[in-house]
Amino acid sequence: MGPNEPENLENGDTTESDNPRAKRMGFLEHLEELRWTIIKCVVTFLVVVILIAVFLKQFMFVLNWPLELVKPDYPTLKVDLVTISPMAVFSVAIQACFLGGFIISLPFFLFFIGQFILPALNPREVKLLLPTAVAALLLFIFGAVFSYLLLVPSTIRVSLELNELLGFQTIWTADRYYWLLVVLVLGMGAAFEFPLVILLLVYLDIVDVAKLRRARRLMIVVFFVIAAIITPTPDPINQAIVALTMIALYELSILVAAWVGKRRTDDAK
Repeated sequence: MGPNEPENLENGDTTESDNPRAKRMGFLEHLEELRWTIIKCVVTFLVVVILIAVFLKQFMFVLNWPLELVKPDYPTLKVDLVTISPMAVFSVAIQACFLGGFIISLPFFLFFIGQFILPALNPREVKLLLPTAVAALLLFIFGAVFSYLLLVPSTIRVSLELNELLGFQTIWTADRYYWLLVVLVLGMGAAFEFPLVILLLVYLDIVDVAKLRRARRLMIVVFFVIAAIITPTPDPINQAIVALTMIALYELSILVAAWVGKRRTDDAK
């Protein structure tokens, strides 16, 4: 070995970046962190499922609240949830536990995943990710609560009105009712994420506020189409509630995007 070569090479030492074993250890450490992230998600999910199973009666009371709220207005209709097979009640209970467990555990899943990916992000990405994640969670909660308190009771009310008008007997199976609840709550929770998507597109310079304003009429039509898809009943009242809510969110996103754009322009100066 020549006299001009570095001393650390004479001793057989290499830097960490040139050491394949160090790279393998780093990769294995990442796998270990990923394994623990998955374990934490699974344990959280199982704990929530068990808690729901233990307090299943109270949990079902929460799920049935929109129906119980509307029932007194229709004394001539017998509106009780039924099961149509001996094993159907077990299926309903299992679905309630697992769906409820997933929805309640979702914020924890996002937190654990954020803990895993955060060290790999640069400061600019962290600055963007943290407020985005918080805003996404809050918007989803607002949308879900809005649907649970307003949209679901309104949908049930319209259905019962039509049944009473046509003289039909109401026999609602529990699984269909809970599926309606899940679709409406999750659908509106996802719909409330729309302003955040708009803001991200503006922040990334994919669209600008002027384009959003020019597309206002088109988006109104799109929102009514989406409302017709999300709402399971064909009545115009529920569709109008959903569409007008999304239009309001769109207008709010334009205002916030304009404010963000103004701040970025001022900072650039």
